[in-house]
Amino acid sequence: MAGHVVVCGIGAVGLRTVEQLHAAGVETVVVDAGERPGAVAGHLLELWGVRRVPGRPRDALVEAGIEQAAAVVVVPDDDLVATECALLARRLAPEVRLVVRVANPAVGRALAGVTGPNSVLDVAALAAPSVVEACLGRRPHPVELAGRTFVVATIDATRPGILRDLFGDLAPLAVTGAGQEICPGRDHEVAVGDRVTLIGTPEQFAGHPVDVTASRPVPQVRRGARTAGAERAARLAEEGGRTSLLLVLRTLLAEAERPLKVTLCVLLSVFAISVFVLRAGYVKTDGSHMTWVDAVYFTVETIGTVGYGDFSFAEQQTWLRVYAIGMMFLGVVLAAVLFSLLTQLLVSSGIERSVGRRRIGSMRGHVLVVGLGAVGIGVLEGLLAAGARPLVLERDGTNRHLARARELGVPVVTGDATDAAVLASVNLDEAVAVAVMTSDDLVNIEAGLAVRDQLGERWDSVPVVLRVFDRDLSEAVEEGFGFRYVRSTAALAAPWFVGAALGLDVLGTFYVEHTPFMIGKLAVGAALDGLAMRELSARTRVVALAHRDGTLDYPPRRDTRFTEGDEAYVVGPYQELLTLLRPRIMEP
Repeated sequence: MAGHVVVCGIGAVGLRTVEQLHAAGVETVVVDAGERPGAVAGHLLELWGVRRVPGRPRDALVEAGIEQAAAVVVVPDDDLVATECALLARRLAPEVRLVVRVANPAVGRALAGVTGPNSVLDVAALAAPSVVEACLGRRPHPVELAGRTFVVATIDATRPGILRDLFGDLAPLAVTGAGQEICPGRDHEVAVGDRVTLIGTPEQFAGHPVDVTASRPVPQVRRGARTAGAERAARLAEEGGRTSLLLVLRTLLAEAERPLKVTLCVLLSVFAISVFVLRAGYVKTDGSHMTWVDAVYFTVETIGTVGYGDFSFAEQQTWLRVYAIGMMFLGVVLAAVLFSLLTQLLVSSGIERSVGRRRIGSMRGHVLVVGLGAVGIGVLEGLLAAGARPLVLERDGTNRHLARARELGVPVVTGDATDAAVLASVNLDEAVAVAVMTSDDLVNIEAGLAVRDQLGERWDSVPVVLRVFDRDLSEAVEEGFGFRYVRSTAALAAPWFVGAALGLDVLGTFYVEHTPFMIGKLAVGAALDGLAMRELSARTRVVALAHRDGTLDYPPRRDTRFTEGDEAYVVGPYQELLTLLRPRIMEP
């Protein structure tokens, strides 16, 4: 069974990885790695004819034939199990191609030093860019190929004609009109209003109705290192610092309860009366009266019980000394009560909630992110990096990711996204997009339906992205409830693991309507040497060909042939790409 792929872990990502390997015709063996498959997963493995090896990781890897495997994909949900399996795999088969899923950035960086570069991937960081792009609408998608910037953009055809005449050397990836044509030829005819997705350099898009120079890449964070949005967060913190004191003062006044307000009012009244009494009744040793500044100064001294001996009631009239006794007693009591109530207010969580509400009350054009897990944090960072204004709605007030969201300067509201009142409190009417990212499919669907009800007439114009794992359920939700953007993090991340296992360096993924596309770099080996471009599938595009001499062939012509040692940059629907390239890239 040489040349097979061993998959460790049969969770959500593991099952999707096995599914795509099976669909591409790759022989696969599953190692449980401490995760027993559920009834559905077990049934699917049996249906696909995939062998499952239970037991301790070391024994199971040996029984799965790791020494003869072409690649090992380690995708358990637990980072500790993933680390153990990866280290064992590298020890048992030092030359095997290894791809590991790790969520913790520190563990990922350490593991990459052992397992090799580009071998450690983070599901949340891989899936988040697709969610960000769906939230931000149809925008140009930049990607770096061979050191040059290429752009994927969608343009509406303004006149009928063939693609070659309308768009020149821009490579067509899809045409969506009455139907959808994937990777059509340049002689394909389009009608007015058809949406044409193309890839090319920014210079080739010049003269077309799309601004590719203003597009920003949505960061694809690999090897567990999440840094997207850090600069944006620093700018927000700097801008927020200039107004934070005023905001806190306004919040204190608004949040203060009646006892605090009453105490403050009485103390201010005593202070004002004392200033007037001292100004009119206090007589200095030289026979003059106090100035207003002296009166304010002596009142503060008396109430604060911090007299410095510069003023004294000892030589004043009896009525003023009696008044001073009452002022000192009442002032001390009021000051003590005031500081006690103020301290209680400052240390309470109410002040933080109030500050958040005031920030949210003024927000317009924001993106509402429901659910703050690992994917939610990735979406926040991507939105910040793209210049958007996110706002988080999280049900669990003890969520461990809340600190990171606050560090990024993102307002957080604790509440139930299925509650209409809560949705109103986060200014849903002013939001430009909504991303529902909890880990529970049912909760996501319920929240999505609640959002749809509250949006009303804005439903068609506001992107609402739902995270749904089950593929059949996602299709049913799209068709039955009219959701346009249903995404599965497992389905989005699986192509990266499969591509890496098969030797394809995945550079990015994106959606054209409901079809996921993948861009990858392929090192041309002996199996591809001499193959002409026209011999590839019509549903796959070779965007550029980097030769060994450093030259870049773009766009390669139909008669261009692969040469061993070249690097080919390919794009297409990921399942088509993997199926086409599997026999040629499953080589040592």
